[in-house]
Amino acid sequence: MIIGIDLGTTNSLVAVWKDGKSQLVPNGLGEMLTPSCVSLDEDGSVLVGKAAKERLQTHPERTASVFKRYMGSDKKVRLGERDFRAEELSAFVLKSLKADAEAFLGEPVTEAVITVPAYFSDAQRKATRTAGVLAGLKVERLLNEPSAAALAYGMHQLDSESRFLVFDLGGGTFDVSILELFEGVMEVRASAGDNYLGGEDVTSAIVDLFFQRNKLDSSLRNNPMFMQRLGASAEAAKRALSGGQQASVQIQLDGNDLLLEIDEEVLDKLCAPLLKRMREPVERALRDTNIRAHELDSIVLAGGATRMPVVRRLVTMMFGRFPTAEINPDEVVAMGAAVQAGLKMKDAALEEVVMTDVAPYSLGVAVSVRLADGKSSDGHFSPVIERNTAVPVSRVGHYHAVDPRQSYVLLRIYQGESRLVKDNILLGQLEVPLPQDGEKAVDVRFTYDVNGLLEVRANVDKSTESHVLIIEGNPGMLSDAEIKQRFIELEKIKMHPRDTLEMRTLLARADRIYQQVRGDLRNWLGMQITEFEAVLETQNPRLINPARSKFSDMLNSIESDSHLHSDFDPQPN
Repeated sequence: MIIGIDLGTTNSLVAVWKDGKSQLVPNGLGEMLTPSCVSLDEDGSVLVGKAAKERLQTHPERTASVFKRYMGSDKKVRLGERDFRAEELSAFVLKSLKADAEAFLGEPVTEAVITVPAYFSDAQRKATRTAGVLAGLKVERLLNEPSAAALAYGMHQLDSESRFLVFDLGGGTFDVSILELFEGVMEVRASAGDNYLGGEDVTSAIVDLFFQRNKLDSSLRNNPMFMQRLGASAEAAKRALSGGQQASVQIQLDGNDLLLEIDEEVLDKLCAPLLKRMREPVERALRDTNIRAHELDSIVLAGGATRMPVVRRLVTMMFGRFPTAEINPDEVVAMGAAVQAGLKMKDAALEEVVMTDVAPYSLGVAVSVRLADGKSSDGHFSPVIERNTAVPVSRVGHYHAVDPRQSYVLLRIYQGESRLVKDNILLGQLEVPLPQDGEKAVDVRFTYDVNGLLEVRANVDKSTESHVLIIEGNPGMLSDAEIKQRFIELEKIKMHPRDTLEMRTLLARADRIYQQVRGDLRNWLGMQITEFEAVLETQNPRLINPARSKFSDMLNSIESDSHLHSDFDPQPN
């Protein structure tokens, strides 16, 4: 069985192709969305999802989120006494989703299709594949998120020719892809995007405004617990404005209640710089395909951040029509990944579809350019594969040594669109020895596959010896040996048992609320938590089930308003 996984910045989902359709898989709490949060519990086990998200505010030093933005880098996140890379934290999320799928299907799962932002770099894609390996999964395919959204809408089964654009704004990344369907072929014509633009940036803008309006000292930004609580309140206000006219951000500091009231007008002003950044990738994709906005047949929305009215207004104004959003934008990518999994399994309910994709970046080498006066200028970018070239693709660049006395040539591989390599991203470098005699020329072959992974081979002219790129000095890569070692290390860390996740999440939520309230209510809540823990220790379902319902209702009552309901009497039982 191959599963489809949407590994998101804010939330992740898993889906399967079963009984001729995509089916979302519920997690241990019965919910489809699993927050992309990881927390190291006091007993050394790992919590993933909602329980970890609750601990962001109470145990920020042991909890991590938004780590997808660090994929492909050497940045490490400290949880307790341990450091983790982004792909390791992602592996915990994938392990949790894998366990959910196995519980749903009643059989082991070893293979997966994992979605990635279309604009993910080579390093970020390799890190995602590594996360899958660390989670014990064979990654059948890295599928671009906009392509997954198109599959979820059944665009691959349309009879007529059509052109459509997928506008994918998630928690941390933004992608736009233009696809064309003709004669059973779904072709991605162009992709563009921004790997550091998403709903999290809107939340950050609200936090910045909160600091400004309440005249808070910037040193408070170094207080993890305060910032997590403020971020959670800002996120809640942002979501409230998706369905209402006004919302507030509230938090306590040193016994004082701090408040920020925001409405649609305020949010529109906050989002203006972010919306401007969204226009550029759309314009680039249209320009690269030479397609006008009015020539598109439909606009498809994907990603939870597209729920925001300000984003939908932007899309409507840019294209002069309302976008398509029949499928839940939080779920559409995972459902498309399941379709791809079904295609991989050659399910009879799916007609075979040919899907082509493109290289989102130009890929090339650093070269020296000979000037008119005979001098050389170093550090220029020579593309071998241009952006938005259909993949898989293999292209060759021919290069000569600058100096005939050179004994080797150092090939530096870059991705980007800038004229000078200093403004592009270094992927790696390869040292190629040159013969003592003869023409000192090198053929450099770039091969880019459907997973968005790059291989570079260099052959010296008239030589059969091939030199394959080994990434050196790139902090975003782990070697095969390092991956094996990390896999062994992560296997030693226990995942919190799935069957007790609901109770652990309830306790994490109670701890968060306990830290937010004060006075008599705080003391009373502490007693209720202790009594609930005592019931759990009995391991008697007849006692635990009614206690769980009562405990959950009590927490709901406390959180339902900033003031208690009149019929709620905080007295010990």
